[in-house]
Amino acid sequence: MEFLGINLDKLFSSGDNSNPLMWLVWIVPIIIFMLYGQRIQLQITSSEISKSMEKLKTFKEETRKELVEYIKTTLKPTTDPIPKIDRFFEYFTIMPVDMDPSGIVPKVRHIMRSREDYTRLQVKAFSSDINSLETSKIVNILEAATALHLLYKIVRHLYLTAKKQNNFPLILPLQMMMPFIMEEAEALKTAVSAFKDGQPIGDGIGPMVIGKMMLGTEKKTAAFETVWSHSEYEGRKIYLMKAEGPAATVGRPGDALERIISESKPDIIVMVDAALKLEGEESGSVAQGFGAAIGGIGTDRYQIEEVATKHKIPIYAIVIKQSIKEAIALMKKEIADSAEKVTAQVQEMIRENTKIGQSVLIIGVGNTLGVSQ
Repeated sequence: MEFLGINLDKLFSSGDNSNPLMWLVWIVPIIIFMLYGQRIQLQITSSEISKSMEKLKTFKEETRKELVEYIKTTLKPTTDPIPKIDRFFEYFTIMPVDMDPSGIVPKVRHIMRSREDYTRLQVKAFSSDINSLETSKIVNILEAATALHLLYKIVRHLYLTAKKQNNFPLILPLQMMMPFIMEEAEALKTAVSAFKDGQPIGDGIGPMVIGKMMLGTEKKTAAFETVWSHSEYEGRKIYLMKAEGPAATVGRPGDALERIISESKPDIIVMVDAALKLEGEESGSVAQGFGAAIGGIGTDRYQIEEVATKHKIPIYAIVIKQSIKEAIALMKKEIADSAEKVTAQVQEMIRENTKIGQSVLIIGVGNTLGVSQ
């Protein structure tokens, strides 16, 4: 007798090759997995995600604790800062309507700067004696803690929704994304120590290169938390611009560029920034390209591109490769050592793309924590 091509007589025969007990041993698990395989997979996957969630929760709580202790120790506020900090974790930002994209960038810039200004005022409210450096450090720690809080909430929501509905396909995307989420979470957790100590982070390599070139020059304010100065190189006039260190800030390079160009129009713009490396690439490796090398939400990049296009100024870019963890953690030696190589490439780029008597604007992009000028 055959069923689906299987000779049942042979399966149930008492010959040497098989017996009913052995048949049950391999056929019963198949039936179980056919009927309950998805639930079993859901339980296994849920267990793995649950472990990552516990780790993510620990990161969130430890970062919050570090922030509270740092504020209490450094600022010595007269009132308990915990309620205000916890309330800030739940703040949200609503992006402007984008059905008509015309003019949306100024709206986004206005909303984001309003949030930045409000955050800065809230931090200053902890103490009347707080200086700009401590303010910027606490703002950055607060942003890292808020990001961890939001990551945990999103992961928990997706996890509980899938568990509630016994929906295995719903939990699969979360399982695939968890390694990347945990990598970012570990980076944010590590960044807090660097922010507290005021030490340079990987993202500060751009400002570090330009800061060295600024040594011995007169610095002037170009925009909010952004400075610039003049220099010369082989008969070319050089304008140098970076965020004002050693505070933990990226400045406002878009506004600064508009002001500099209104006074002195450069012939080319060179931007130096950190960039995320691909797996297999070496940390600290340097690459050259074209276009505005600047991250963030995109408002400063739009502003720089708009101004450069209006005045027909070519933009060249030099980036220093690093991972997301290296970008917001204490700067590694191999990244710091790339500064001399980057400086040499900037000088080569100036010689190749300008003539004697022309001018160049060099912008160091990134968080200038711990990097003076």
